[in-house]
Amino acid sequence: MVEGNGSAVETSSALIHARGLTKRFRASEPIARRSRASAGRGRSSGLQRRVREFTAVDGVDFDVRRGEVFGFLGPNGAGKSSTMRMIGCVSPVTDGTLRVLGMDPAVDGSRIRARLGVVPQEDTLDVELTVRENLLIYGRYFDLPRSVVRERADRLLEFVQLAHRANERVDPLSGGLKRRLTIARALVSEPELLLLDEPTTGLDPQARHAVWDRLYRLKQSGVSLVLTTHYMDEAEQLCDRLVVMDDGKIVAEGTPRQLIDSYSTREVLELRLPAAVADTVGERLDGSAQRVEVLPDRVLLYADDGEAALVRVHDLGLEPESALVRRSTLEDVFLHLTGRTLVD
Repeated sequence: MVEGNGSAVETSSALIHARGLTKRFRASEPIARRSRASAGRGRSSGLQRRVREFTAVDGVDFDVRRGEVFGFLGPNGAGKSSTMRMIGCVSPVTDGTLRVLGMDPAVDGSRIRARLGVVPQEDTLDVELTVRENLLIYGRYFDLPRSVVRERADRLLEFVQLAHRANERVDPLSGGLKRRLTIARALVSEPELLLLDEPTTGLDPQARHAVWDRLYRLKQSGVSLVLTTHYMDEAEQLCDRLVVMDDGKIVAEGTPRQLIDSYSTREVLELRLPAAVADTVGERLDGSAQRVEVLPDRVLLYADDGEAALVRVHDLGLEPESALVRRSTLEDVFLHLTGRTLVD
Protein backbone atom coordinates (compact mmCIF):
# COMPACT_ATOMS: atom_id res chain seq x y z
CA MET A 1 0.00 0.00 0.00
CA VAL A 2 1.34 3.45 -0.86
CA GLU A 3 0.33 6.97 0.04
CA GLY A 4 -0.89 9.39 -2.61
CA ASN A 5 -2.31 12.87 -1.89
CA GLY A 6 -3.02 12.03 1.73
CA SER A 7 -4.99 8.82 1.08
CA ALA A 8 -3.94 5.20 0.84
CA VAL A 9 -4.01 3.60 -2.60
CA GLU A 10 -3.63 -0.15 -3.09
CA THR A 11 -0.95 -0.71 -5.72
CA SER A 12 -2.95 -3.61 -7.15
CA SER A 13 -6.07 -1.44 -7.57
CA ALA A 14 -4.36 1.53 -9.23
CA LEU A 15 -4.75 1.72 -13.00
CA ILE A 16 -1.29 3.28 -13.17
CA HIS A 17 1.33 3.03 -10.44
CA ALA A 18 4.66 4.87 -10.74
CA ARG A 19 7.50 5.18 -8.26
CA GLY A 20 10.81 6.86 -9.08
CA LEU A 21 9.80 6.85 -12.75
CA THR A 22 12.68 8.20 -14.83
CA LYS A 23 13.30 8.77 -18.53
CA ARG A 24 16.71 9.74 -19.84
CA PHE A 25 17.68 10.32 -23.45
CA ARG A 26 21.17 9.97 -24.86
CA ALA A 27 22.17 11.98 -27.92
CA SER A 28 25.47 12.43 -29.68
CA GLU A 29 26.70 15.68 -31.15
CA PRO A 30 29.68 16.34 -33.42
CA ILE A 31 32.68 18.18 -32.02
CA ALA A 32 35.83 19.26 -33.82
CA ARG A 33 38.97 17.21 -33.24
CA ARG A 34 42.36 18.74 -33.87
CA SER A 35 45.61 16.89 -34.39
CA ARG A 36 48.79 18.18 -32.81
CA ALA A 37 50.10 19.18 -36.21
CA SER A 38 47.00 21.04 -37.26
CA ALA A 39 46.26 22.55 -33.86
CA GLY A 40 48.97 25.12 -34.27
CA ARG A 41 47.58 26.14 -37.64
CA GLY A 42 44.01 26.38 -36.24
CA ARG A 43 42.67 23.66 -38.56
CA SER A 44 40.40 20.76 -37.63
CA SER A 45 41.66 17.26 -38.48
CA GLY A 46 38.16 15.71 -38.39
CA LEU A 47 35.08 15.22 -36.25
CA GLN A 48 34.34 13.07 -33.26
CA ARG A 49 31.07 12.70 -31.40
CA ARG A 50 30.30 13.46 -27.78
CA VAL A 51 27.40 11.72 -26.02
CA ARG A 52 25.19 13.93 -23.90
CA GLU A 53 22.47 12.71 -21.55
CA PHE A 54 19.21 14.55 -20.93
CA THR A 55 16.73 13.68 -18.16
CA ALA A 56 13.18 14.31 -19.36
CA VAL A 57 11.38 12.68 -16.42
CA ASP A 58 13.21 12.80 -13.10
CA GLY A 59 12.04 10.25 -10.52
CA VAL A 60 8.30 10.98 -10.34
CA ASP A 61 5.73 9.21 -8.14
CA PHE A 62 2.00 9.07 -8.86
CA ASP A 63 -1.03 6.77 -8.90
CA VAL A 64 -4.06 6.92 -11.20
CA ARG A 65 -7.28 5.49 -9.81
CA ARG A 66 -10.02 3.73 -11.73
CA GLY A 67 -12.81 6.01 -12.94
CA GLU A 68 -10.99 9.32 -12.48
CA VAL A 69 -9.59 11.94 -14.82
CA PHE A 70 -5.92 12.48 -13.97
CA GLY A 71 -3.89 15.31 -15.46
CA PHE A 72 -0.27 16.29 -16.00
CA LEU A 73 -0.11 20.10 -16.07
CA GLY A 74 2.97 22.00 -17.12
CA PRO A 75 4.67 23.99 -19.87
CA ASN A 76 6.20 22.51 -23.01
CA GLY A 77 9.33 20.55 -22.10
CA ALA A 78 8.15 19.73 -18.55
CA GLY A 79 8.22 15.96 -19.17
CA LYS A 80 4.49 15.38 -19.67
CA SER A 81 4.63 13.75 -23.10
CA SER A 82 7.65 11.61 -22.14
CA THR A 83 5.66 10.29 -19.16
CA MET A 84 2.67 9.54 -21.39
CA ARG A 85 4.83 7.66 -23.88
CA MET A 86 6.11 5.41 -21.10
CA ILE A 87 2.55 4.78 -19.90
CA GLY A 88 1.52 4.01 -23.48
CA CYS A 89 4.35 1.45 -23.80
CA VAL A 90 5.97 3.16 -26.77
CA SER A 91 9.02 4.44 -24.88
CA PRO A 92 10.97 2.21 -22.45
CA VAL A 93 11.40 3.18 -18.81
CA THR A 94 14.98 4.17 -17.95
CA ASP A 95 14.64 3.66 -14.22
CA GLY A 96 12.03 3.24 -11.49
CA THR A 97 8.78 1.28 -11.28
CA LEU A 98 5.81 1.56 -13.64
CA ARG A 99 2.73 -0.66 -13.65
CA VAL A 100 -0.12 -0.06 -16.10
CA LEU A 101 -3.34 -2.06 -15.59
CA GLY A 102 -1.35 -4.18 -13.15
CA MET A 103 1.27 -5.13 -15.75
CA ASP A 104 4.89 -4.25 -16.46
CA PRO A 105 5.30 -2.33 -19.78
CA ALA A 106 8.71 -3.90 -20.31
CA VAL A 107 7.18 -7.40 -20.34
CA ASP A 108 3.51 -6.92 -21.22
CA GLY A 109 3.63 -3.98 -23.61
CA SER A 110 1.43 -5.52 -26.29
CA ARG A 111 -1.19 -6.69 -23.76
CA ILE A 112 -1.31 -3.20 -22.22
CA ARG A 113 -1.59 -1.44 -25.58
CA ALA A 114 -4.53 -3.67 -26.51
CA ARG A 115 -6.46 -2.24 -23.54
CA LEU A 116 -5.53 1.43 -24.06
CA GLY A 117 -7.00 4.16 -26.19
CA VAL A 118 -4.51 6.81 -27.28
CA VAL A 119 -5.11 10.34 -28.57
CA PRO A 120 -1.62 11.53 -29.62
CA GLN A 121 -0.50 15.14 -29.64
CA GLU A 122 -0.57 15.17 -33.46
CA ASP A 123 -3.50 13.76 -35.40
CA THR A 124 -2.54 10.63 -37.38
CA LEU A 125 -5.72 10.19 -39.38
CA ASP A 126 -5.69 8.90 -42.96
CA VAL A 127 -6.82 12.08 -44.69
CA GLU A 128 -7.52 10.33 -48.01
CA LEU A 129 -10.21 8.13 -46.44
CA THR A 130 -13.64 9.13 -45.23
CA VAL A 131 -14.49 9.84 -41.62
CA ARG A 132 -16.24 6.48 -41.22
CA GLU A 133 -13.52 4.52 -43.04
CA ASN A 134 -10.94 5.77 -40.55
CA LEU A 135 -12.89 4.13 -37.74
CA LEU A 136 -13.63 0.92 -39.65
CA ILE A 137 -9.99 0.31 -40.60
CA TYR A 138 -8.68 1.18 -37.14
CA GLY A 139 -11.15 -1.25 -35.54
CA ARG A 140 -9.79 -4.09 -37.65
CA TYR A 141 -6.36 -3.66 -36.02
CA PHE A 142 -7.96 -5.08 -32.87
CA ASP A 143 -9.35 -8.14 -34.71
CA LEU A 144 -12.91 -7.03 -34.05
CA PRO A 145 -15.65 -8.54 -36.24
CA ARG A 146 -16.75 -6.24 -39.06
CA SER A 147 -20.29 -6.08 -37.73
CA VAL A 148 -19.04 -4.97 -34.31
CA VAL A 149 -16.76 -2.31 -35.81
CA ARG A 150 -19.58 -0.96 -37.98
CA GLU A 151 -21.93 -0.69 -35.00
CA ARG A 152 -19.29 1.02 -32.85
CA ALA A 153 -18.30 3.40 -35.65
CA ASP A 154 -21.89 4.57 -36.07
CA ARG A 155 -22.33 4.97 -32.33
CA LEU A 156 -19.06 6.86 -31.87
CA LEU A 157 -19.73 9.22 -34.77
CA GLU A 158 -23.00 10.13 -33.10
CA PHE A 159 -21.14 10.63 -29.81
CA VAL A 160 -18.59 13.06 -31.30
CA GLN A 161 -21.27 14.73 -33.44
CA LEU A 162 -19.76 13.70 -36.77
CA ALA A 163 -22.47 11.36 -38.08
CA HIS A 164 -23.50 13.93 -40.71
CA ARG A 165 -19.90 13.97 -42.03
CA ALA A 166 -19.42 10.19 -42.02
CA ASN A 167 -18.97 9.83 -45.80
CA GLU A 168 -16.79 12.90 -46.30
CA ARG A 169 -13.01 12.76 -46.71
CA VAL A 170 -11.00 13.73 -43.65
CA ASP A 171 -8.61 16.12 -45.41
CA PRO A 172 -10.91 19.20 -45.60
CA LEU A 173 -12.18 18.89 -42.02
CA SER A 174 -11.30 21.61 -39.53
CA GLY A 175 -8.78 20.98 -36.76
CA GLY A 176 -11.54 20.68 -34.18
CA LEU A 177 -13.46 18.08 -36.19
CA LYS A 178 -10.28 16.07 -36.80
CA ARG A 179 -9.58 16.11 -33.07
CA ARG A 180 -13.06 14.78 -32.30
CA LEU A 181 -12.57 12.04 -34.92
CA THR A 182 -9.23 11.10 -33.33
CA ILE A 183 -10.98 10.74 -29.96
CA ALA A 184 -13.68 8.56 -31.57
CA ARG A 185 -11.01 6.39 -33.17
CA ALA A 186 -9.29 5.88 -29.81
CA LEU A 187 -12.58 4.57 -28.40
CA VAL A 188 -13.27 1.95 -31.10
CA SER A 189 -11.68 -0.83 -29.02
CA GLU A 190 -13.64 0.22 -25.91
CA PRO A 191 -10.43 0.74 -23.91
CA GLU A 192 -10.22 0.60 -20.13
CA LEU A 193 -7.98 3.65 -20.08
CA LEU A 194 -7.84 6.62 -22.47
CA LEU A 195 -4.58 8.60 -22.82
CA LEU A 196 -4.83 12.12 -24.28
CA ASP A 197 -1.67 14.10 -25.02
CA GLU A 198 -2.48 17.84 -25.33
CA PRO A 199 -5.99 17.08 -26.66
CA THR A 200 -6.92 20.67 -27.60
CA THR A 201 -3.61 22.31 -28.53
CA GLY A 202 -4.00 24.57 -31.56
CA LEU A 203 -7.80 24.62 -31.49
CA ASP A 204 -9.90 27.77 -31.36
CA PRO A 205 -12.00 28.37 -28.20
CA GLN A 206 -15.21 27.03 -29.72
CA ALA A 207 -13.54 23.81 -30.88
CA ARG A 208 -11.82 23.39 -27.52
CA HIS A 209 -15.13 23.59 -25.68
CA ALA A 210 -16.68 21.04 -28.07
CA VAL A 211 -13.85 18.60 -27.28
CA TRP A 212 -14.19 19.30 -23.54
CA ASP A 213 -17.88 18.46 -23.74
CA ARG A 214 -17.15 15.05 -25.30
CA LEU A 215 -14.44 14.30 -22.74
CA TYR A 216 -16.71 15.35 -19.88
CA ARG A 217 -19.37 12.96 -21.16
CA LEU A 218 -16.79 10.16 -21.22
CA LYS A 219 -15.91 11.01 -17.64
CA GLN A 220 -19.59 10.85 -16.65
CA SER A 221 -19.89 7.42 -18.26
CA GLY A 222 -17.06 6.08 -16.05
CA VAL A 223 -14.18 6.04 -18.54
CA SER A 224 -10.77 6.60 -16.91
CA LEU A 225 -8.76 9.34 -18.61
CA VAL A 226 -5.18 10.55 -18.30
CA LEU A 227 -4.36 13.79 -20.09
CA THR A 228 -1.52 16.24 -20.47
CA THR A 229 -2.13 19.93 -20.95
CA HIS A 230 -0.58 23.35 -20.54
CA TYR A 231 -4.01 24.99 -20.38
CA MET A 232 -4.95 25.65 -16.75
CA ASP A 233 -8.65 26.08 -17.60
CA GLU A 234 -8.64 22.68 -19.31
CA ALA A 235 -7.15 21.04 -16.23
CA GLU A 236 -9.65 22.78 -13.93
CA GLN A 237 -12.59 21.79 -16.13
CA LEU A 238 -11.72 18.12 -16.61
CA CYS A 239 -9.35 16.79 -13.94
CA ASP A 240 -10.35 15.15 -10.66
CA ARG A 241 -6.70 15.17 -9.63
CA LEU A 242 -3.52 16.39 -11.26
CA VAL A 243 0.19 16.85 -10.83
CA VAL A 244 2.08 19.99 -11.77
CA MET A 245 5.33 19.21 -13.60
CA ASP A 246 8.36 21.40 -14.25
CA ASP A 247 11.79 20.37 -15.55
CA GLY A 248 10.89 16.68 -15.35
CA LYS A 249 9.80 16.78 -11.70
CA ILE A 250 6.44 16.83 -9.96
CA VAL A 251 6.27 20.04 -7.93
CA ALA A 252 2.70 19.69 -6.59
CA GLU A 253 -0.18 17.21 -6.54
CA GLY A 254 -3.86 17.35 -5.63
CA THR A 255 -7.28 18.35 -6.88
CA PRO A 256 -7.46 21.70 -8.70
CA ARG A 257 -9.20 23.24 -5.70
CA GLN A 258 -6.66 21.84 -3.23
CA LEU A 259 -3.76 23.22 -5.25
CA ILE A 260 -5.28 26.68 -5.51
CA ASP A 261 -6.14 26.75 -1.80
CA SER A 262 -2.64 25.57 -0.85
CA TYR A 263 -0.51 27.74 -3.13
CA SER A 264 -2.53 30.85 -3.91
CA THR A 265 -5.03 33.32 -2.47
CA ARG A 266 -8.75 33.52 -3.11
CA GLU A 267 -8.41 36.48 -5.50
CA VAL A 268 -5.79 38.11 -7.70
CA LEU A 269 -5.58 41.80 -8.63
CA GLU A 270 -4.04 42.31 -12.08
CA LEU A 271 -2.58 45.76 -12.72
CA ARG A 272 -1.20 47.32 -15.87
CA LEU A 273 0.92 50.33 -14.98
CA PRO A 274 2.59 53.11 -16.97
CA ALA A 275 6.07 52.16 -18.19
CA ALA A 276 7.60 54.98 -16.17
CA VAL A 277 6.68 53.34 -12.85
CA ALA A 278 6.58 49.67 -13.82
CA ASP A 279 10.28 49.03 -13.14
CA THR A 280 10.16 50.29 -9.54
CA VAL A 281 6.63 49.37 -8.55
CA GLY A 282 7.54 46.11 -6.80
CA GLU A 283 9.11 47.80 -3.77
CA ARG A 284 6.30 50.35 -3.50
CA LEU A 285 3.66 47.60 -3.44
CA ASP A 286 5.32 45.55 -0.70
CA GLY A 287 2.79 44.99 2.06
CA SER A 288 -0.22 45.89 -0.06
CA ALA A 289 -1.03 42.19 -0.66
CA GLN A 290 -0.01 38.76 0.62
CA ARG A 291 2.27 38.33 -2.41
CA VAL A 292 3.30 40.54 -5.33
CA GLU A 293 4.54 39.21 -8.68
CA VAL A 294 5.99 41.68 -11.20
CA LEU A 295 5.71 40.24 -14.72
CA PRO A 296 6.91 41.87 -17.97
CA ASP A 297 3.38 42.87 -19.00
CA ARG A 298 1.52 43.22 -15.70
CA VAL A 299 1.73 43.16 -11.90
CA LEU A 300 -0.16 40.54 -9.88
CA LEU A 301 -1.26 41.17 -6.30
CA TYR A 302 -2.41 38.08 -4.43
CA ALA A 303 -5.00 38.81 -1.74
CA ASP A 304 -8.16 37.30 -0.32
CA ASP A 305 -9.92 40.60 -1.07
CA GLY A 306 -8.84 42.01 -4.44
CA GLU A 307 -10.96 45.18 -4.14
CA ALA A 308 -9.34 46.04 -0.80
CA ALA A 309 -5.92 45.53 -2.39
CA LEU A 310 -6.88 47.96 -5.17
CA VAL A 311 -7.83 50.58 -2.56
CA ARG A 312 -4.37 50.18 -1.00
CA VAL A 313 -2.79 50.65 -4.45
CA HIS A 314 -4.63 53.96 -4.90
CA ASP A 315 -3.65 55.00 -1.35
CA LEU A 316 -0.02 54.64 -2.44
CA GLY A 317 -0.62 57.23 -5.15
CA LEU A 318 -0.44 54.74 -8.01
CA GLU A 319 -2.84 55.11 -10.94
CA PRO A 320 -2.91 51.89 -12.97
CA GLU A 321 -3.90 52.01 -16.62
CA SER A 322 -6.21 49.06 -15.93
CA ALA A 323 -7.15 46.90 -12.96
CA LEU A 324 -8.88 43.52 -12.89
CA VAL A 325 -9.92 41.44 -9.88
CA ARG A 326 -10.26 37.72 -10.67
CA ARG A 327 -10.23 34.40 -8.88
CA SER A 328 -6.98 32.46 -8.58
CA THR A 329 -6.25 29.79 -11.18
CA LEU A 330 -3.81 26.94 -11.62
CA GLU A 331 -1.52 29.27 -13.55
CA ASP A 332 -1.12 31.28 -10.33
CA VAL A 333 -0.18 28.03 -8.59
CA PHE A 334 2.45 27.33 -11.23
CA LEU A 335 3.82 30.87 -11.01
CA HIS A 336 4.13 30.52 -7.24
CA LEU A 337 5.89 27.16 -7.47
CA THR A 338 8.29 27.89 -10.32
CA GLY A 339 8.52 31.67 -10.66
CA ARG A 340 7.22 31.64 -14.24
CA THR A 341 3.93 31.29 -16.06
CA LEU A 342 2.71 28.18 -17.86
CA VAL A 343 3.12 29.82 -21.26
CA ASP A 344 6.76 30.88 -20.79
